[in-house]
Amino acid sequence: MTLAMFWALFTFAGIAAWTPGPNNTILMSSGLTHGFRKTVPMIFGVGLGFPLMIGLIGLGLGEVFETVPQLYTVMKFAGTAYMVVLAWKIATSVPSMGEGESSSKPLSFIEGAAFQWINPKAWIMALTANSAYTSSSNFTASLGIVVATFILMGFSSASAWTLFGTSLRQLMSNPKWFRALNIALAISLLLSLIPIWKS
Repeated sequence: MTLAMFWALFTFAGIAAWTPGPNNTILMSSGLTHGFRKTVPMIFGVGLGFPLMIGLIGLGLGEVFETVPQLYTVMKFAGTAYMVVLAWKIATSVPSMGEGESSSKPLSFIEGAAFQWINPKAWIMALTANSAYTSSSNFTASLGIVVATFILMGFSSASAWTLFGTSLRQLMSNPKWFRALNIALAISLLLSLIPIWKS
C-alpha cells in the first residue's frame, strides 16, 4: 500500500468512525445514561466488532452477499427493526447516577459487536473499505492495514463519543433536560436510517 493510499484510507476510516451514526449515537446515549465505566464493554464490542466484520468480508463473506443479494434486504429490515427498538429504549431511559441501577442496561461486548452485523451503515462502510483499499497484488497485507486502521479509529471514536455523553451527565441532572436529550438522540438514530432506505 502506497503512502498516498494509506492517507486516503486513514481519512476514510476517520470519517466513517467519527461522524454521527448509529454506533456513536448509542455510545453517547450510553455514556449519558450509564457512565463511561459501564459502557466500556460496548466500546470494545464496537472497536473490535467492526474491524472483524471488515476482515471477514475481505476473506470471502462479501461474496455470499453477491451470490444472494436478497440478504441485503433481510439485513436492512432486521437492522431497521433493531434500531427502532434501541431508539425507543434510548428515549425512555432514565439516568443511572453513581452505582445505582438504570431502567435499562448498556449493550454488552457481544451486543456491541453483533450490532455491526445489522447496522446498515456498517455494511456499506465495510464493503467500501474492502473494495477501495485492499490490493489484489498484496491482499493479506493490505487487508491487515485496513483492519488495523479501523481498530485505531474505532476505539478512539467510541471512547470519545462515550466520554462526550458522560461529560453531559452533570449538566443533565434535571430529568426534563435528560429526557429531552435522549429523545433527540433517539430521533437522530432513526434519522440515520433515511440514507440507507434511499439507497
